[in-house]
Amino acid sequence: MIGLVLVSHSPMLAGGVLELLSQLAPDVPVRVAAGTDDGRIGTSPDAVAVALGRVGADQVVVLADLGSAVLSVRVALEDLDPARYVLVDAPFVEGAVSAAVTAGTGADLTAVVRAAEEARTIPKF
Repeated sequence: MIGLVLVSHSPMLAGGVLELLSQLAPDVPVRVAAGTDDGRIGTSPDAVAVALGRVGADQVVVLADLGSAVLSVRVALEDLDPARYVLVDAPFVEGAVSAAVTAGTGADLTAVVRAAEEARTIPKF
């Protein structure tokens, strides 16, 4: 099974995406690492590491909202298996939806990553 970790500066933003994914792909494990320990906007490599450890999936796709969230993810992933944990360059909301829905079909990691990345090209209208 493939799971997702959402890394955001905002707990509200990540929580909203989590709520959306729980409806669209209820069987896909998703965890959030968002905000700082003291409730401010920001990210933390430690929080990312905790989310990665708690997602409970064989392989994990990680999506980050902004540049410094990417840095937190990279620090958290330093000593982890790159075949199991993949940080994807994808739009946060659309990428998460595409990845979760694809993972929910039982697709492999390559297909889930591709779906997240290709979300960038899906027109809204």
